[in-house]
Amino acid sequence: MDWDGKKVAILGWGEDAQDVEPWLRDQGAQITILDERKDKKPFGDVSGYEVLVRSPGVYRYRTEITEAEKKGVIVTSKTKIFFDVCPGKIIGVTGTKGKGTTATLIYEILKAAEKKVWLGGNMGRGVFGFLPQVDEESWVVLELSSFQLIDLSKSAHIGVVLMTTIEHMNWHKSAKEYVEAKGNLVRYQNANDFAVVNRDYENSREIGKLGAGKKIWVSGRDFTGVVKLRGEHNRENAAAAMAVAQIVGIDKGLARDVIRDFKGLEHRLEEVGKVEGVTYFDDSFSTTPETTIAAVKAFGEPTILIVGGSEKGSDFKEMGQVISQANNIKAVILIGLMADRIEKSITNKKVKLVKGARNMTEIVAQAKRLAKPGDVVVLSPAAASFDMFSNYKDRGEQFKREVLKNGENFAGEMVTVAGAHDDDGISR
Repeated sequence: MDWDGKKVAILGWGEDAQDVEPWLRDQGAQITILDERKDKKPFGDVSGYEVLVRSPGVYRYRTEITEAEKKGVIVTSKTKIFFDVCPGKIIGVTGTKGKGTTATLIYEILKAAEKKVWLGGNMGRGVFGFLPQVDEESWVVLELSSFQLIDLSKSAHIGVVLMTTIEHMNWHKSAKEYVEAKGNLVRYQNANDFAVVNRDYENSREIGKLGAGKKIWVSGRDFTGVVKLRGEHNRENAAAAMAVAQIVGIDKGLARDVIRDFKGLEHRLEEVGKVEGVTYFDDSFSTTPETTIAAVKAFGEPTILIVGGSEKGSDFKEMGQVISQANNIKAVILIGLMADRIEKSITNKKVKLVKGARNMTEIVAQAKRLAKPGDVVVLSPAAASFDMFSNYKDRGEQFKREVLKNGENFAGEMVTVAGAHDDDGISR
């Protein structure tokens, strides 16, 4: 697109949108920023602009947007623009769980192989910040949510589709729309492209059928190397990362070494430390029942589980069954607005249920009273955080601070990727 002189409105002014604004100005666009979170009012009639650049958190099919589109206004997004102008090869990673971990693993493998590689999407530097340094020999690894993919009309050269269940039903109009949005990552691939797909999940398999790219089906059972990270889902992530490494032509031994040494990301089953013989894990990034189910299955030790938070349109029935059937769950600390709903889903009377904590100090105090040496305490909320905390990161940081006030030892630094995200995985 020729941006020179175009009247452009950026809808939403979260962190994810901010790096595209100076790039658009450099192209000669006339920019107006509309941020209803700051202005406390809807966007209103936006049909007077020539182009609308949607931030990820802004629903693509809002009435204001679709009405303007009917009048000839072009609707795009930062992600769509980047796919149009990026000269390098894009590796896109999506799924309900594991996007950040897998994207970072792929990035670390390519970096170890001395490839020219960049990491972005929902993590790392803003993509337009490093765009001037990207050339045809570069690789760009993007973690991509359904919010970013919903109106994508180009696909990644290598599309990675991880475990895909259903989430964000408070944003998408249907489960079908959510899955179809994920499908855009590979829908437009040609015969020279590749789709790496987790074959163990029905929605992932359906997405994998799309597009003309070469299909590479993977499973957690495929990866036989060492993975330090807990949980079968992290073997799935490793299998996907290994498949990408092979496509790129990276030595298997090198890729295995990187995976073996990878310590994980903050707030994703992060081992925080030990207090009086009890080990604490921060899985605050878990905002869906499916991710908490994966966390429950990652532990064999006697476990005190902390779950609950604010509404995200989730069904807790399956999670309640998994908790009820797990032999190692000693107690569940129920927090936030979802506490009563989750409580009703847990039918095993032997599992002690505790409620009433009003803040993280009280939550951790409850956990310490319940735990004995050899136990683990896992914060894996299965819900958004906004009833009690600013975002998932704030929730996890508060948990770690409370745990480590009297901790015997700290587990060590996790891999931290710059950029703050909210519970929907969208930068703010």
